[in-house]
Amino acid sequence: MVENYSEENIRTLDWREHVRLRPGMYIGKLGDGTAPDDGIYVLVKEVVDNSIDEFAMGAGDEIVIRVEERAVSVRDFGRGIPLGKLVDVASKMNTGAKYDSAAFKKSVGLNGVGIKAVNALSETFIIRSFRDGETRGARFTRGGLDEDSGVTTTSEPNGTLVTFMADKELFGNYHYIMEYLESMLKNYVFLNSGLTILFNEQKLYSKRGLHDLLVENMSGEGLYPIIHLKGHDIEMAMTHGRQYGEEYYAFVNGQHTTQGGTHLAAFREAVGKTVREFYKRDLELTDIRTSIIAAISIKVQDPMFESQTKTKLGSRDIAPGGPPVRNFIMDFVSRELDNYLHRNPDTAELLLQKIVEAEKERKAMAGVQKIARERAKQVSLHNRKLRDCRVHYGDNHELKRASSIFITEGDSASGSITKSRDVNTQAVFSLRGKPLNTHGLTKKIVYENEEFNLLQAALNIEDGLEGLRYNNVIVATDADVDGMHIRLLLLTFFLQFFPDLVRAGHLYMLQTPLFRVRDKKETRYCYNESEREKAIRKLGPKPEITRFKGLGEISPDEFKHFIGKDIRLEPVRVTRQDSIEAILSYYMGKNTAERQEFIIENLYIEKD
Repeated sequence: MVENYSEENIRTLDWREHVRLRPGMYIGKLGDGTAPDDGIYVLVKEVVDNSIDEFAMGAGDEIVIRVEERAVSVRDFGRGIPLGKLVDVASKMNTGAKYDSAAFKKSVGLNGVGIKAVNALSETFIIRSFRDGETRGARFTRGGLDEDSGVTTTSEPNGTLVTFMADKELFGNYHYIMEYLESMLKNYVFLNSGLTILFNEQKLYSKRGLHDLLVENMSGEGLYPIIHLKGHDIEMAMTHGRQYGEEYYAFVNGQHTTQGGTHLAAFREAVGKTVREFYKRDLELTDIRTSIIAAISIKVQDPMFESQTKTKLGSRDIAPGGPPVRNFIMDFVSRELDNYLHRNPDTAELLLQKIVEAEKERKAMAGVQKIARERAKQVSLHNRKLRDCRVHYGDNHELKRASSIFITEGDSASGSITKSRDVNTQAVFSLRGKPLNTHGLTKKIVYENEEFNLLQAALNIEDGLEGLRYNNVIVATDADVDGMHIRLLLLTFFLQFFPDLVRAGHLYMLQTPLFRVRDKKETRYCYNESEREKAIRKLGPKPEITRFKGLGEISPDEFKHFIGKDIRLEPVRVTRQDSIEAILSYYMGKNTAERQEFIIENLYIEKD
């Protein structure tokens, strides 16, 4: 039957309705704060971006940011929004100064949308401007104007203050993870020399820009001193470490383009080409870039991004009528990096040694890799271990950020998840028994061990994260001793060979309930003893209590509640303060006596 289609089917949405109905168009996914790309962090970024643009225009060198529970406030000391346009700037789409290229030539926010999206997606949004001894404030609820203070006098210095609380109706029971916010804010100071950010009283400041950024994100010393080069509208820093893979931090106009784009592609190409020409050897690009850690930042006039969240640059040219982004970066890198290597022969020698080592390891693994790839292809054809989903991280699809893979052990557990999952966005990879402890082993073991080889192939991360097929890599094991051991072994595997997967915030642990407490009217699932006790008090003295011993004991009908919209994920986070090698050596190495002493000293014995 054909549905009726008439004038009544045509609607014109108010701007607030559109933002709230299609938030993904403006901030990507919603999320609850457990992932670094969740929408609540994008809201903070959109507000801070405006303050950064003021600093970039030479107005105000300090930004004060406070985050307490769900309330966020951002105070800059720029020029302040013109008072007569304060309400319009916060509530009228496509309104802002950034359409005037004379006022904001190389701005992050270009389309007058960001601050309005924050307003529409917030329970409470308050904006106040201080300008030349006068001030005006406005209060909104979910984008609707509640109060306009009008213009009054003030002794406050110029600038803008924005305070908001993201809407729990949309974001659920969200929470901010301070490490994610701190990492984002540190990037701002790395990219804006002379800027001070006070984040919950903590001072963030950088003297050496991208050099400091690499130091902040490296878990150990580089194999040679960081190469730090700056030019007009471009800055780069690079070294090589001991990790596998490639690690890049790419920025455009101060915006962290986590998915890269034309500038990152050009930078990778330029480094490879320059190194080849410097050594006058036909080196493999994979050998040159293995274990690299690098950052690139450029300024582009009127940049084009592939989405409102600005995570991937699409611009081909530096400016209208200007040189292509690729040529601009190639010219800078080929000239400045070549000069640096000529002037620093000790660094050049260390770099060549690293490349030669990578070449030897690659050739040693060539035969093993070929056999492993064939094995992975055959297993993939027969679909023995991977039950795939329809939408993947690299797809041009609005669901790509929800794409997930559950790594689980045992037929019963994988069976329950498989029957409960969303086949569009959730895949399942089934392990057979406990995986190998890979600490101290070379990457050759990844190809020789069937489980790890097939897992690597399923994730498509052999050559780095560019081909990653799932945004969320979720370890799903039983909450018993064996399950915790499997978690540790998988963590060791990822930290040993693919630490960039962890650093980029893709790895999670699935939290599943330990208890089911129910009576004839209500069922409650409890993730710890405290929740169980609360459920017992709520349901009365004699509810039925079930202790889940493993994932396989949870029926598919029940399991769908735990991997749906209310899924509980514990992100695996690694910071500079966490030395991956030290962590792995202590917990997974052959220091049994040390670990035994630690366990004895920290053993808790419950007393009667």
